[in-house]
Order: sequence, then structure tokens, then C-alpha cells
Amino acid sequence: MANMSGVQSILEIFKSQGVKYIFGNPGTSESPFMLELEKHPEIEYILVLQEGVAIGMADSYARSTNKPSIVNLHIETGLANGISLLHNSKESRTPIIVTAGNKDIRQLANGRTDLAEMVRLFTKSTAEVTHPEQISTSLRKAFSETISPPAGPTFVGFSANSLDEFHEIDISTVTKNYTKFQPDTSAIEDAVKILAPATNPVILVGDQIYQSNATEEVVQLSEILGSEVYSMSFAGVNFPTSHPNYRGDIKLGYLNSYQSIEKADVVLAIGKLTDGYYMFSKPRLEYFNSNIKFIHMDVDANSIGNTQKTDVSLISDPKVGLSSLITVLQSELSKNQLKTSASRNKKLLLQKRKIEKDKKMQIKNDWTKSPMSPTRMMHEISKSIPENTILVDDSVTSKEAIFKTMNFNKPNTYYSGSGGALGWGMGAGLGIKLSNPDKPVICIMGDGSAMMTIQGLWTAANYNIPVVNIICNNSSYRVLKINMDYYKNHVLKNTSKETTKYIGMNFPERINFEGISNSMGVPAQTISNPEKLSDAIKKSFDSGKPSLIDVHINGEIN
Repeated sequence: MANMSGVQSILEIFKSQGVKYIFGNPGTSESPFMLELEKHPEIEYILVLQEGVAIGMADSYARSTNKPSIVNLHIETGLANGISLLHNSKESRTPIIVTAGNKDIRQLANGRTDLAEMVRLFTKSTAEVTHPEQISTSLRKAFSETISPPAGPTFVGFSANSLDEFHEIDISTVTKNYTKFQPDTSAIEDAVKILAPATNPVILVGDQIYQSNATEEVVQLSEILGSEVYSMSFAGVNFPTSHPNYRGDIKLGYLNSYQSIEKADVVLAIGKLTDGYYMFSKPRLEYFNSNIKFIHMDVDANSIGNTQKTDVSLISDPKVGLSSLITVLQSELSKNQLKTSASRNKKLLLQKRKIEKDKKMQIKNDWTKSPMSPTRMMHEISKSIPENTILVDDSVTSKEAIFKTMNFNKPNTYYSGSGGALGWGMGAGLGIKLSNPDKPVICIMGDGSAMMTIQGLWTAANYNIPVVNIICNNSSYRVLKINMDYYKNHVLKNTSKETTKYIGMNFPERINFEGISNSMGVPAQTISNPEKLSDAIKKSFDSGKPSLIDVHINGEIN
């Protein structure tokens, strides 16, 4: 047992947990943290100028390292600025511990914000420490909760008196969390009874696949079944995109999702069901036709069977659960069923070849557009980046062009945000680079999203974090235009050809990202000629410093 102040014990616990970075923006209530950090050089405080940058950095760092990350924000004001992207981290099930200082508990009657209540909707668990004796157990719970399936953010606030007062504490060793668990064997057997005779099976993959390192298993299962594979979300490499069975993303709740899977007789979803952020009236609450048998596997029992009619619930870690499912399925399939699956795989291969041919044709058709098309832009990027590059994707509506021109087949080569809040990418690129210092990192962002956390460039410059940032500058909130058209055509069923004014969705002039970036210490250039983009990217990587390329692209709506 050692006698120490509350704030000292916090940092000692962080060190015992292997914490290397704290991402934050401090205020006066965090003075004890900042002073005590001077005595702990093992932990580096990464200063950001906007709280969303800290959340983005922590989110991507935790996802890349598979370890909890630490964010430190300022009382209710700084915390409020971070909540937008904290929502995304909850959606992506990212293990982040958010901390903040608060007023002395003796000021309760004077006006003191309940920080724990403030962030409750966006975290797995919240607590506020009011006495130093509570620090050890509160942080132990936070570290355990944030990493336990389903992972997600936690929050611990600290009153001023709890930071300054002394107490006796035993800094215990790290408790190892065992997060892989088996499915119910009877549930596996029931799932096999449905899957084995399936004539048109479909697999839907979510981010729990890459989070549990289960990509190989889901590939094997798709080949055994001869099934199409769609991604409900693709925040990491959930399935190799060049695989013949892969058909791209699917937005559950939207019209095209029903068209994609309406002929399926069995659907197996793995991970959290993601609804594509349908925000209009008259939603279709049932994602699947009534004749489809639905099997759902996830680590979160609360996410299974709560909105969709579910025939079999498989509560399991995907890697463990899929391995069990494959073993039993292989023993049950007849020779005729295996032959039929092989036949489906051959058809899927032929279909994939046509899909790839169509992609190349679209790139060709868009080749000479001016301003340059997103597909031409991404083609130039694809031929310019080093082979081992990690791509951080916050490109929003240019994402489709990325997947038309690039494939992602290996784990930890692609990261994207989850949730509906803009601004993830600027900080996320920095977090990925900090966790992968020996690999080149490129971050592709939409102009609207980049502006939400543009202050991240200052952090990149001052900590010399060499990310190549590329802006898809279409001078608009193009995603809102696309959604507006969907609303008119499919919700209101408006057949009028009257032009929409897209109020509040256009930027009258292109934002000068080059000027903004240079002012923050990150060398930048503007590219409008696609033939100059490749050389600019190569020079940016060769510089070994953070850089920004503002690419002017066509924002037309087809």
C-alpha cells in the first residue's frame, strides 16, 4: 500500500494498464492532471485544439491497437464538444475511457454539473469519483467495461477534492480480460439445420468480424455455402472486397436492400444490425421478407431478436462461433449439397467478373470529366500509394469511388468511421499513424467532414505525425443532396422534375484548404488537374511530414 494523491494514483493506474498516450484538451479543472503529468514522462499528452479531434484519435488508436485509449476533456464545456464523435465511438463499439475534472464535491449546492449523467446516453457506463478512495475501483470497472463485449466508451469524472486529497492505494496488476466465448451448441445445431438445405443463402457482415479477427472464418463459411456476402458496415476489413462472393455494402431499411436480398431463403447476419441511418418517415421496420429464415450472431445479447423476427440467436464471439458453425455444417452437408454450393460459387465468380468490368467502364466514362470525377481521383490515388499503406476513409459520398478503384483484402489496411457524426477522419488518421508508426497512412476526407475538426492539422504539425491528408472538395454537403433526392423520390414519391434548390447544402465558393492547412503548419497544395495528383501524393509521402492535398472534384448528383 502506498500513500499518494488521487491524481497521482490515476496516472499510476494508467501506467499499470500500459497507457502510452492521453488525447485531450485541458481546462482549469484539469490542472491537477497536467501538473502531475510532468512527473510521468512515460505517458505523452497529445494536445488538440478541438475536442472532436481527441475523440477521433482515441477511437482509431483503440481500434488499431485493440486496447483501451484515454481521453481527457474539460468539465462540461469540453465534454459537450466531444459528445458528437463519442456517439460514433459507441456505434462502432470502441474501447475508450473518457475522463474529466469537475468542481469540488462541497460545491454541490452552488451549481455543479452531473458529468456522468451528461454522457450516459453515449457510453456503456459512467461514474464520478468524489473521494480518492473510489479511484481504484472506478477505474478498474471502466477498463473492464470498455473492453468487455460489446466494447464501448466509458466515462469517469473526478471532483477537484478527489484529485488533491491523499489516500492509501495498492496499484494492482492488470486484470486480463477473456472476451472470447462460445455459442450454445443447440443453437449451432439449429442454425445448421436451416443453412444446410438453403438454396440461396446470404451473409451480412458487420464490424464485429474485423474486431474479433474472424475474416478468414466468414470467408470459409461463404465458400462452403456458396453465398453472397454484403457488408452492413465496413469500418474495417470485414471481408476481402475482391472475393468473388462479395457484393459490397447494403443499407438495411432502404429500398435497394430489399432488392438485393429479396430472393434469399436464408440470411445470416454477423455483428450489429446497422440500418443505414434511415431518418425519414414511413420506415420499413422489418428488414427481411417473411419467407426468409433469419439467423443472427453477435456478442451482444441485447442486439439479437429485439427488432427483427429471428429464427436462431447465436450469442457468441464471431471467430469462435463461426468456427463451431463451420465444423458442424461440414459434417452435415451431403455430397449433393456441396455440389450445389460449388455451382453457386461458380455463378458468383462470373457475376463478379461482370461487376468488375462494369466498374472499369464507369471509370473510363468518368475519365475526362471536369472538374475531375471522384472515380478518377481515387484511381490516381490507388496507383500512387505504397503497397503497405493504411487508408483512413472519411470521404462520405466519395466512398463509393474508393471501392470502385481499390480493393481491401488484408486486415488493418482500411479504417472508416461509424455513426452519423461528421469530423471523425482528421483525428482518426493521426491515431492510426501513432499506432502504426512504420506504415504509411493516407486519410481521405470529404470537405464538409474535414471542416468539422480541421484543427487536427495543428496537432499533426506540432507532433510531426506524418499523415497524407487528401480532401475531396466538391464544395457541398453532397450526402444531404443524395438523401434529399431519396426523400423526394421514394418517401414522398414525388414524380415532379422540378429542380431542388438544396438549401443549406452548397458552399458558394470552394473552401481554401490549402490556406487553412499552411496557416496551421501543414504544407498543402491544391490540385484540379488529375494528371498532377499522383506526383503530389508521392512527394507528400517522401517528405516524411504531415501534408494536405486539396483535390477539386465534381459534386454532381446523378
